Amino acid sequence: MSRLYPLKFKPFFQERIWGGNRLQRVLGKAACPKERCGESWEISAVEGYISVVDNGFLRDNDLQELIEIYMGDLVGEKVYDRYGIEFPLLIKFIDAQDDLSIQVHPGDELSRERHSAYGKTEMWYVVDADPGSKLISGFNQKVDREKYLEYLGSGRITDLLLSEEVHPGDVFFIPAGRVHAIGKGILVAEIQQTSDVTYRIYDYDRTDKQGKKRKLHTELALDAIDFSWQKDNKTRYSAEKNQSSLLATCPYFTVNVVEMDRLVEKDVPHLDSFVIFMGIKGEVTLSWEGGEEVIRRGDTVLVPAVMDNFVLTPREGEARLLEIYIE
Repeated sequence: MSRLYPLKFKPFFQERIWGGNRLQRVLGKAACPKERCGESWEISAVEGYISVVDNGFLRDNDLQELIEIYMGDLVGEKVYDRYGIEFPLLIKFIDAQDDLSIQVHPGDELSRERHSAYGKTEMWYVVDADPGSKLISGFNQKVDREKYLEYLGSGRITDLLLSEEVHPGDVFFIPAGRVHAIGKGILVAEIQQTSDVTYRIYDYDRTDKQGKKRKLHTELALDAIDFSWQKDNKTRYSAEKNQSSLLATCPYFTVNVVEMDRLVEKDVPHLDSFVIFMGIKGEVTLSWEGGEEVIRRGDTVLVPAVMDNFVLTPREGEARLLEIYIE
């Protein structure tokens, strides 16, 4: 069997009513054919959107085929035992030129019961943001089911939601059940469970090109919402140079940031997991025995689990990567 190597995939570009041009302008994704390019699905195992390799001798093979062939060598033995041939994460860049709908995602149990799918816990890393831009994460006060329905019914739901101003580098962990929305003027990297189940709560009465309002999922959302409250839902972290600094960890994924101004050697046999790198700033050369691959801003690379030793080298000045795996 031929040796595995770091894999790049062809992105799936998604047109969205709230999308813009930051994917092209900021991340250099000139291939996006959509007028309002809202999302770039970098690595996906969602049905109908199975990622296809775009580099090396495995080019044009899809991710599911590769897991069938390479199994634990690609994703890690423990990951393969848990998920089989279904890749467990959906990796995206999202450009919100306008406000996204206010929404919530169901957890594993409810999603399995209703949709035969995984739940959707996710994390946002703010790549770029207009001054004063905001996003919503959770409630701004104690809320119960009755109060929520009262405000929703009277069109005042936004009065109950925690809106926070954001800047590049901000991190928000969004567990399933938390009401949330990305605000206009924000570009994020999103790491999430492999799921495309979203319950739309409120959409600002917008209409599409045909003049139709998008469907709301009021009843479905009600059972999915976690009504617990805390004052601040932003993740606080400290990034140490030239090492992996933790941003978020949960049963579904761990995400670190790697701020670099010199060579960093990665020796990770203990992980027993694939490692994904997302290029956030600058350019990095990923080197291993037998080759190298450049990670530019906006690139996403999957390093197979069997490759447990490699080197990251910034090409000019400082660079920043997100590092993603399953513990």
